[in-house]
Amino acid sequence: MTSDPPQLPEEVLKLRGKPEAPLPADDDIAADLRGFGPLGIVAFLAIVLSGNVLVGNVVVPVGVVLVLLWVRWSRTPWAEIGYVRPKSWIGTVAVGLAFGIAFKLLMKAVVMPLLGADPINQTYHYLAGNTAMLPAALWAMLVAGFAEETVFRGYLFERLGKLLGSGAGAKTLIVLLTSAWFGLSHYADQGLAGAQQGTIVGLVLGTYFAFTGRIWMPMIAHAAFDLTALAIIYWNLETDVAHLIFT
Repeated sequence: MTSDPPQLPEEVLKLRGKPEAPLPADDDIAADLRGFGPLGIVAFLAIVLSGNVLVGNVVVPVGVVLVLLWVRWSRTPWAEIGYVRPKSWIGTVAVGLAFGIAFKLLMKAVVMPLLGADPINQTYHYLAGNTAMLPAALWAMLVAGFAEETVFRGYLFERLGKLLGSGAGAKTLIVLLTSAWFGLSHYADQGLAGAQQGTIVGLVLGTYFAFTGRIWMPMIAHAAFDLTALAIIYWNLETDVAHLIFT
């Protein structure tokens, strides 16, 4: 003797035979933004080509604003662009500041002289002793750390990772590609020396990000690097620091 089959809930019986409800339109848009179709490509180009825009003397970080909007509208987890809470904010800030300052001094006193760079950064030498421009310059240095790391490390690593994969070879290629791109982005205003320095900075910070997936330390280090560069220029110490080891 067999027992009667269990009865399905009434709500399930009502749904049987009905077509699945279509996904909401915003789900489709989110999927398109995460993909590499027309909308995804347009979003990518808008982000990487906008960058930081100079309005008068004030830097406006358009690129990073677009990244943050893309993350929200595409429903991408924040962790995928490196926005992961550090184990210790104090430790992260301390390490980032110390590393950024030391890294800039190393580049200025050792690496760039070996590459034959001019001790004076001609593009930004006008900031030497220029108190009137100091607030705008400080803002620009802080923005660069936040905006450029979010775009070049966070966003580009996420996008290229979706295309190339997450293996060691893919990550190595992503570090190389983003570092070269970062270097080239400095060529227009700072010439070969700026591109060389940008590439090296990209390699170092990109390698850290590839291993950790955390962006806060590179952000802080980047800002400290740029603020140290500004201090050296403002106090007219470029030649002294550049000749500190190689006279």
